[in-house]
Amino acid sequence: MNTYTPDELNRLYNNRLLVPECMDILAKWTQESAAVRQSQRCHIDVPYGKADSHKLDIFPAADTANHLAPVVVFIHGGYWRTLDKADQSFLAPTLTQQGSCVVIPNYSLCPAVTVSDIVLELVQAVAWVYNNIARYGGDPRRITIAGHSAGGHLVAMLLSCLWQAHDKKLPSNVVKNALSISGLFEMQSIQRCPYLQDSLHLTDAEVKRISPAWLPAPKAGQLVSVCGGDESSEFKRHNQLIQSAWGKQVVPISEVLPGLNHFTILEALCQSGSRLNGLLLDMLQPN
Repeated sequence: MNTYTPDELNRLYNNRLLVPECMDILAKWTQESAAVRQSQRCHIDVPYGKADSHKLDIFPAADTANHLAPVVVFIHGGYWRTLDKADQSFLAPTLTQQGSCVVIPNYSLCPAVTVSDIVLELVQAVAWVYNNIARYGGDPRRITIAGHSAGGHLVAMLLSCLWQAHDKKLPSNVVKNALSISGLFEMQSIQRCPYLQDSLHLTDAEVKRISPAWLPAPKAGQLVSVCGGDESSEFKRHNQLIQSAWGKQVVPISEVLPGLNHFTILEALCQSGSRLNGLLLDMLQPN
């Protein structure tokens, strides 16, 4: 791990400065997502827990007449402190037309909670999906999780989850696969970044506990990790780090996708024919 000054860390991790047009992109996501919720069959703000933030949106697959569809649980980014599931509905139409049931959960945001708290909230959310998604046409035996940025970190944590410690009635392999898009896999660099310190309040103990690259490789499931070719060197380092830490058997793909920045890479997920969309479709195929 490279040693950077605080100013260098801010420059490498502040994607809103690295991508000057990011606010226009985020506004487009919000606008397109609102239109999707108006036009597409969906179930909005379904509770998975007791907190106000414990809600998820479900977009059933376009055709579930004769089968249960594979499930994609998508976890939004925002450095664990911003954004909302409502900003991500734009991802659903392509994926539902391709045969998936899409679930987008919310979670509490820092600094009101810790990153560790967020991990546990999403464990609860995915457990809810396993227990309930069949009612919405989804197959609980075929859950793939995907996440962007902070969400990419969270899907790696969920792939590592000991599900039966959470609930003995759950199988050990609730999550079959995980797709991390521009994910973060060690938290020490994040802890040292002034841009994020006031929101995250990471302690040394928490950094050790929630750094996927410092945890044992999951015993079940695989992680596919990608980042954009136009992202900072730190995001590219994280992308390679998780494959080095967990090995190619668990992380068979660690790719840098050319021509994409930290925001346009997420849009590629729902572009039929793109490399990223193809990777997700491959993950959804029956074993």
